[in-house]
Order: sequence, then C-alpha cells, then structure tokens
Amino acid sequence: MRTVMLLRWLLAGTIACISGRAAGQTSVHRVFVISIDGMHAVDLGLFVRDHPDSALAYLVGSGYNYTSASTPKPADSFPGLVALFTGGSPAATGIYFDRSYDRSLWPPTVTSGPTGTQVIFDETADLNFFALDGGGGLNENALPRDPNRGGALVYPHDYLRVNIVFEVIKAAGYRTAWCDKHLTEEIVQGPSGQGVDDLFVPEIAANNEYGLSINKSLDATEAYDDMKVQAVLNQVVGYDHTGSNYVGVPVIFGLNFQAVSVAQKLKKNKSVTGVTLTGPAGGPGGYLDGAATPSYLVSNALVHTDASIQTLINALTANDLLDSTYIVLTSKHGQSPIDPTKLAIITPSTVTAVIDPTVVHVVQATEDDTAVLWLEDQTKTAAATAALLANQTATGIQDVWSGETLKLHYPDPLLDPRVPDIIGLGKPGTLYTTSNNKIAEHGGFTDQDVNVPIVISNPNLAPQTIRVPVQTMQIAPTILALLGLNPLALQAVQIERTAVLPGFDAAQIALNPLSPALGYHSSSIVHLVNGQAQFQVDFARTQTFEVQASEDLINWTTIGSSSVVVGSSTTFSDPDASFYDTRFYRVISNQ
Repeated sequence: MRTVMLLRWLLAGTIACISGRAAGQTSVHRVFVISIDGMHAVDLGLFVRDHPDSALAYLVGSGYNYTSASTPKPADSFPGLVALFTGGSPAATGIYFDRSYDRSLWPPTVTSGPTGTQVIFDETADLNFFALDGGGGLNENALPRDPNRGGALVYPHDYLRVNIVFEVIKAAGYRTAWCDKHLTEEIVQGPSGQGVDDLFVPEIAANNEYGLSINKSLDATEAYDDMKVQAVLNQVVGYDHTGSNYVGVPVIFGLNFQAVSVAQKLKKNKSVTGVTLTGPAGGPGGYLDGAATPSYLVSNALVHTDASIQTLINALTANDLLDSTYIVLTSKHGQSPIDPTKLAIITPSTVTAVIDPTVVHVVQATEDDTAVLWLEDQTKTAAATAALLANQTATGIQDVWSGETLKLHYPDPLLDPRVPDIIGLGKPGTLYTTSNNKIAEHGGFTDQDVNVPIVISNPNLAPQTIRVPVQTMQIAPTILALLGLNPLALQAVQIERTAVLPGFDAAQIALNPLSPALGYHSSSIVHLVNGQAQFQVDFARTQTFEVQASEDLINWTTIGSSSVVVGSSTTFSDPDASFYDTRFYRVISNQ
C-alpha cells in the first residue's frame, strides 16, 4: 500500500503541514458543526458533570475537549460565526460587528458623493424582520453601496474580505449546508455568494403565530430551535432542509441553537402565547451565582438543547454516518455577566454623551457590553479618548483602546476603513441597553464573553482534555484538515497563520496517530534551515519512501528517496526550497 503524506513550506518561515489520507481510501468523511450560542466552557463542564448520560457528555467522552478556547474579540455573533468558518479574526475578515461603519462605502440608496456609512447587518436589514422568512429577503434599500463596483449593492457576503470553508469544500466537489438565525447570516456564502448549497436562516427576531417576538420567550425559542433541528434531520437523510428534494447528505452542515442565549438574557419569561409566566419559569434567567449555577431557564434550555443534539446523533447513527462524521461543538460567543450581583445597566447614550459633539461627532456607536465607536473626524481620537477616560465611572468603562493600544490588536483605523477608532471595554457586568428585560449580553472582551467550548468528537477518537489556549477560528482549518483538504486554501489562515487545533495538527498526529480508519498515517513539521526546507519523517516499521515536491498540488516531481527502519526517523532537505514562494511536499511510502 502506498501512503501519502503532504507537507507545505512557506518561504516567510511559517511552519505548516497537511496530513493526507491513506491512498485508496474512498469513504467520504463529513463535518457536522453545532454552535450553542451563549454557552460558556464552564456551562459544558457543569452540565456534563451533572448529566453523565447526556448527549453533551457523549461528545466530550468521544472527543478532544479544548477547555481554554476563546472567540475573537469583539465576541459578537457576526465575527464569531465568520471566525468559525474562515479561520480569521476581524483583522483579516473585516467583520467587527453586525452593526459597524465603513469609510469607503456609500450609504444605502446613494451612488455618488462622499463615502462613509453605517453598515447594519442585523435583523433590521430584512424586508420584514417580524416575519420568519424576513419578508422574503434582505431589503436592498438598507444595504450599503460600493463605489468600486459602480455603486453595486453590498450584501453581507460581499462585505466579507476572505473566502470561507464552504467555498473550499464546494470547490472540491462536495455538497454544503448551514442553518442559522438571521437572513444576514448569508455571509457564510463567502465572497462568491455561492458557498452554501442549502442555506436555511429563519429570522430569530420574528414574531411567532401568536404575535410574540420569538426571543422574548424561552418556549418560543425552543420551538424555533426545533424547526431548525428538523431541517437538519432532513439533510441527514439526504434531502434538502425542506425535506422535499433528495440531493445527498452534505459533507459539511450543522446549525446554531438559540435557547441557551435567550435563557441567559431574559429577566422575565413569557409563554409562547405572550403570557408573562410566574414562578421559576417566569425568570429571571441567567445564573444564580458567580459559580455559574444555572437558573431554571438556563437549565431548561440546556436540557432541551441536549435532547436535540441526541436526536441528531441518533439520526447520524441510524443512517450509518456517525463513524465517518466529526461533530464539532462550540459557540460563537459567551454571555456576561454570570454573577448576577455584578450586573450594572447603563443607557447607551451615556457613553457618547461625554464626547463633546462640537469637538468630534460619533458616527457609529455599537454598545452591548462594550462600546465600539467610529468617529467622523479621526484626528480628534485623542480628545474623544480623553473624555472617556475622564468619565469611566459614569460610563462603566474599565479600559479604553485607541491609537497605539488599539493597533496592537487591529489594523490602523487611519488605513483600514472598517476599524473602529475607539473601543471602551466595559467593566465586567456592565450592559449598555435601554431594555428593562435584559440581564446579560455579549459582544465584549471579558473572559465570560470569549471563553466558549470547543469539542471535536468522533467514535474513533480517544478522548482528551486539552487545556492549551486555542481560538475558535482554528476550527476552520481543522475542518479542512479533517476532510483531507488544504487548510491553507483559506485566505485568513494564510494572513493570520491560523493553526489547526492541537491534536489534529501534523506534529500531534505523528506523536499520537489516530485510527487508520480516519485516514491518518504519519506526518511531520517543515523547518527552514539556511534556506533549505527540512522535515523529519517517522514510520512505525522499515519502509522506503519517495519525497515529491509541487508548486500547485497538481504536478509533482520526485526530488529524492530514502528508507527508515523500525523506531527510527530520517531528515530530508530540499536545497532548492528558497527558490519558490510556496512549496508543497508529499512523502509516498512504497509499502
């Protein structure tokens, strides 16, 4: 049997590698992604402890559990979703919030004159966000215009600066699907606008059949989640999300759950018909203490979501898909505060009011539990920063990022038209809201906003707890690696050097080989030494092998051969590596 190992060396000196499948393997593997929006890593730990026979406990017990995982910052749904599937933070994707500002675009309906506009990609971009289908689509009169494309409409997928997992997988000839909560989540289509074959995005802000806003009721939200689960169950058996057309099972698919997020936020809960409930079911939601003891509503939401996941696992099992499917469990964001005694509600206008409008005008303020500000006159950033620092108690701001501090984390706002000028990090527990029914929010920078679960499960994996800090944006290249595709096909992965998650990267695979059924044999790391690419090849027995190189992953040239004995390794050097901008290598075992 000939076994292929694929490696890539980048002239810039980064280390990257891709582990290929065993030659002759024909089974199609799949990735199923679950985002439990709002879930903290501690929520998962407590639930598994208290529910050892649960679906979530099964996933942890059959997978790699990354307990120190973080979302990008700001920890909002929009950049969180994009990170999962591009491998990029806002610095690469250009997605900072679903309510942001772009200095290079024209406002909606405008096709001439000065540029600079709010970019609003929340539910208000729907034709009718009170309707589950958003009124039939996005409202063109709410979308910005692009001067560089003759004033063309800017849909969310146009706004994304880098490609996305769905596009890479679809280009490889596989079917793709995804299910989410807003029409604007069509951003997952990627810049091509065609990355997802079967996209289902019913509006979470819609009213239900009783005229109640879905996200004002936990029961209504759970019914909403149930609708999406049914759509995915249809996909598991090979139909599209409607259950009407047989199209084959997607290679990548999944959904997000909203019940936990809603339960964390609600101060008072209503029935599906709009009746304010009493007793524990009436709220408040959130947590009982700083130890993350869940309230009745959060417990209810977790149990309901777990039962839904069990239904999905059962469907994968019944259709002989579980062994060949990697289940990725994560969350786009956490929620803050956990400790109810830390809650401090501040009217959003309080923040902008301390900045003198005769000095500088704030053209966009996005405030959830952090204040993200774009200024009309960027030369006045220091003055606006000074005003915020002088009013930290009134505004609930703990730290202010601007100027050089902000540039430590993001591109220079003077050069990148999307980067905010100032970020006011709210004190833990601070919410900027006018709602009298909200006790938690996300979008900030605290640990409770960003520390979310990541679990990758498959029956063939030996369970591990991995505590090394990781990022949710590492899920994207890991998805491609698990499917035998090139993680470096993702532009954000190249830009930000995003690594595959530990345990699935090449070095870990070499040390801890996975089941052969999953397609891994051996791998290594490429090093740059004196202009040469060097990598170590390890095998479990005596083997001869050829080393081949390519610039395009299509045409391969043998550049050497060697052999190794049981328990040993050998190092191979490519003295010509420095002549190439990008160089791929593969090792072909002849046994």
